[in-house]
Amino acid sequence: MRARLEELIRFQDEFYILASSSRIDDRTRVLKHADTFAVFDRFGDIAPVGFGELGLYHDGTRFLSRLALTFDHRRPLLLGSTVTEDSTRLAVDLTNPDLHIDTPQAVPRGSLYLSREMLLWQGVCYQQLRIGNYGRSVAHVSLGVEVDADFADIFEVRGMKRARTGTRTPPTSEEFGVRLGYRGLDGVQRQLAVRCSERPAHGGAGELAFEIRLEPHQHKTVIVAFVCERGDERPHMLSYEEALGNLERALAEARHGDCIVTSSNELFNDWVHCSISDLHMMVTETPHGPYPYAGAPWFSTPFGRDGLITALETLWVNPAIARGVLSFLAAYQADRVDTDRDAQPGKILHEARGGEMAALGEVPFGRYYGSVDSTPLFVMLAGAYYRRTGDLEFIRGLWPNVQRALHWMEHDGDPDGDGFLEYARRAAHGLVQQGWKDSFDAVFHADGSLAEPPIALCEVQGYAYAAYRAAAGLARALGLERRARPLLRRAAALRDAFEQKFWCEEIASYALALDGAKQPCRVRTSNAGHCLYTGIARSDRAARVMNALMCEDCFSGSGIRTASTRELRYNPMSYHNGSVWPHDNALIAAGFARYGFHDAALRVLTGLFEVSTYLDMHRMPELFCGFPRRAGSGPTLYPVACAPQSWAAASVFMLLGACLGLSLDGTRRRISMRRPVLPEFLEDLHLRNLCVGDASVDLRFERHGHDVGVNVVYRRGDLEVMVLK
Repeated sequence: MRARLEELIRFQDEFYILASSSRIDDRTRVLKHADTFAVFDRFGDIAPVGFGELGLYHDGTRFLSRLALTFDHRRPLLLGSTVTEDSTRLAVDLTNPDLHIDTPQAVPRGSLYLSREMLLWQGVCYQQLRIGNYGRSVAHVSLGVEVDADFADIFEVRGMKRARTGTRTPPTSEEFGVRLGYRGLDGVQRQLAVRCSERPAHGGAGELAFEIRLEPHQHKTVIVAFVCERGDERPHMLSYEEALGNLERALAEARHGDCIVTSSNELFNDWVHCSISDLHMMVTETPHGPYPYAGAPWFSTPFGRDGLITALETLWVNPAIARGVLSFLAAYQADRVDTDRDAQPGKILHEARGGEMAALGEVPFGRYYGSVDSTPLFVMLAGAYYRRTGDLEFIRGLWPNVQRALHWMEHDGDPDGDGFLEYARRAAHGLVQQGWKDSFDAVFHADGSLAEPPIALCEVQGYAYAAYRAAAGLARALGLERRARPLLRRAAALRDAFEQKFWCEEIASYALALDGAKQPCRVRTSNAGHCLYTGIARSDRAARVMNALMCEDCFSGSGIRTASTRELRYNPMSYHNGSVWPHDNALIAAGFARYGFHDAALRVLTGLFEVSTYLDMHRMPELFCGFPRRAGSGPTLYPVACAPQSWAAASVFMLLGACLGLSLDGTRRRISMRRPVLPEFLEDLHLRNLCVGDASVDLRFERHGHDVGVNVVYRRGDLEVMVLK
């Protein structure tokens, strides 16, 4: 039965992430830098347990599949473990178990203290081991480092089986370490070089051992580095101190333009600080600028939709991310029809991956375009970036890409010419569902039957509406009035058609989608909330959508569910049919605020804040289960959710901006706040270094009952601040 079920899952969704067993410890520790990331257990070890995702990964391949630190072949005792507040290092405190008891060389437990620090920099994982003797006699101990490398593709780690794999090359011992290798079927040689700061006493393919002798209160440091080599790439080795210094300087430079958010509530501050640290960890510097990779471990790579939404969520905090996202996606915009990649001219990237399986075409995601919403979101972000910054020269250079995106929306994206964007998979192994809810069963009718393609999603029509209006604004800014007018007419026509075809009186909301026969999917889902964010919803119907989404069947107390409990496919443990996604809630709350439903936006912010107080490190995951909130208890976690996840980390900033009614206009050098509100758990809030162009301001918000006072604490440069109540 188990095998049959697994086959069924694979048949319906071949890129499903298999969960063969529970984690023995769900508090994994994640580090990321550029195209390298690592998932450790709390000891800092890597072992094939639970979902088997632990490892050191580089460019889509797991380079280190086993790492274990031992005292005389015994695991140390854990004292504590954390990723530092800035997400640069994993810091683990360990001590020894009882060693050699009943011998003259006895080392009682707790005699040795081992500080284990790990960081990533440019394809190298640096491990610093500092061991100190706090016992009263000389300690002799063998410090072992066990290693192995399976060179598994990330999709193999996710559960996919391959008919053939490449060849492991025999390990070679070196004076200061060992080298493990693999030649893939793609012809690329991948190697893990393990290099030590001193010569191991003995070592082989699987273990390096250092014989340590410590006088009382003596300390010793050993560095073990894991170098990921791919083809001709040979990362340059640094000292631990040099690597850490480079990492800290790069982070400081990236954070230079951030608005700093602090408040009277330390738990809220912890959520904000973790979120901004996660964001900067997930952002990768590309030749085109900074790009937020989607999430670790499964999606640590560029995703179009995720990057665009993350950029929208963080636009008021720092527009540099949005500029990088737009530049990157413009460079990767499709320029030809490629059925195997679901590509058409003008279409914006869904996903780009390295790794052996992508290179061989065993998965289509080397460069894949199977998303219907990335293209209108690209145009939306271009318009929002211009309003935020007034950077007309950048927009002038981007305008040809915007034009090509609009051409796709008006033609290939609307193959039957009815005005709606729709999708149907063309690639044999592409995604069946191509909206943000992309699991195979995410689009369905009230009777539970799955919708047949081509499918027009409600939120995608909202994105298209907003994109046409944004493009019209850009055209006018560029002096192209004749281009702007038809875009506005197209937006107005789309809005009228949308109201006529998508509104469902019986659920007091918009249909999830129209199927291939143009029949509406009359189910209540969170997708309708995005229609408020984009402004396509009629005002009177927006109020009804808000009320529907905030009812008990949709709002769990912690957040808005992806599907109502009344729907036949509702499952609080599913990926898209009853779970709660923070980014989804942030977009919906911003839509509530747009239509003046500030109390509803506050309830969403409050729900997710309360969730954050129960989470390890206050880190918001990709999603969590949609069970009703239980008093005094945290959320039920989704077993294979990514954490960190960029758009989940960024959700707090869109939520906060929505509640403050915050709008930044770079073209007029103006910051405005429309009917700002604060939740009950915040007495005051500070925004420091809120920048518009070369000017900036520090603001203080104070809650007085249901009113919020706004004070300008400090202003630098020419900048207007307006509060509208």
